[in-house]
Amino acid sequence: MTDRALSVARAGALTTVQDQGRPGHAHLGVPRSGALDAPAAALANRLVGNPVEAAVLETTLDGCALRPRSPVTMAVTGAPCPVAVDGRPAPWGAPVRVPAGALLDVGAARAGLRSYVAVSGGVAVEPVLGSRSTDLLSGLGPPPLTDGTVLPLGHPGHVPARVDVVPHPGPPAELVLRVTPGPRDDWFTASALRTLTTAAYRVSSASNRIGLRTQGPPLERAVSGELPSEGMVLGAVQVPPDGRPVVFLADHPTTGGYPVIAVVRAADLSAAAQAVAGTPVRFLVVRRR
Repeated sequence: MTDRALSVARAGALTTVQDQGRPGHAHLGVPRSGALDAPAAALANRLVGNPVEAAVLETTLDGCALRPRSPVTMAVTGAPCPVAVDGRPAPWGAPVRVPAGALLDVGAARAGLRSYVAVSGGVAVEPVLGSRSTDLLSGLGPPPLTDGTVLPLGHPGHVPARVDVVPHPGPPAELVLRVTPGPRDDWFTASALRTLTTAAYRVSSASNRIGLRTQGPPLERAVSGELPSEGMVLGAVQVPPDGRPVVFLADHPTTGGYPVIAVVRAADLSAAAQAVAGTPVRFLVVRRR
């Protein structure tokens, strides 16, 4: 067996393989998927000398522990968390050399939700439709990691970055989501549109990679009928029967039958990936370009 591999000593609550996803397959019913905090994943890759499209690990809440079979360079970004190699503290947000057989422990997030672990050479699981990403909705890609999982690694291509500190936005104390109204804003009352942009919403604990659910006042419908299923895009703010808006994230369904009152700007979705339950949410309407 090749020594270019990584064994999982502790999988954590939810750790998945993610890259830039598989866009362009919505007509086949396949979501985009990919890292929820794309800038954090890209930064981790840059720190270890990988191309930006290399696959990384996305942890949730309590991190993971990994043991490489050969010497590798690793980096942890995203949600700030303690990092250790064989019990000795190691830097977060910087390249770390990990000897063969040593244990890299990524601890629980001190703020935010999701940390990203890059390994020199990238995680080289078999791609599906051009991507190595785990898609929790469709089941495409490798399953979420379990204790004992062995992940193949690619071969390093570039020298890891030499940095002292890396600027990166922290998890949001308030999640501000810029939205463009539509395409089904006419299915809601004028009062509902005002409520969306003025009411106090918070992130629900029921949120996941499919969507960020909110807690707050329900949005009143002007049209009570059923909507035939139609295409759904990343960042769509769909309103289910309980009236509380849901922001679709990377593993969202490609079609849906509930009206979409607005769409979140793509640039704001990485912050949504790090918003813990209870974080205040504010929807801000911006003009169409």
